Amino acid sequence: MINPQLIESLSEQFTQMLSGDAKLPGQNELKDQVKALLQGTFNRLDIVSREEFDAQKAVLLRTREKVEALEKQLAALEKSQQDQN
Repeated sequence: MINPQLIESLSEQFTQMLSGDAKLPGQNELKDQVKALLQGTFNRLDIVSREEFDAQKAVLLRTREKVEALEKQLAALEKSQQDQN
């Protein structure tokens, strides 16, 4: 998998190179092509936003807490069942 930091670094370098005051022939077209290329790469990488990642992390944490609580309840029920026998 391509390191997202590498793509970000390349994008930053292209932006700095193309943002100069001196306009080069085809500069706008090149900038548009680079932007489209990077966007296409991001789309293929299955990258999620930080907000989506944090939301899924919170859901996972709540699920883990519920599983642990259910495991404790099950252990208590099994113990009480063994005590009755």
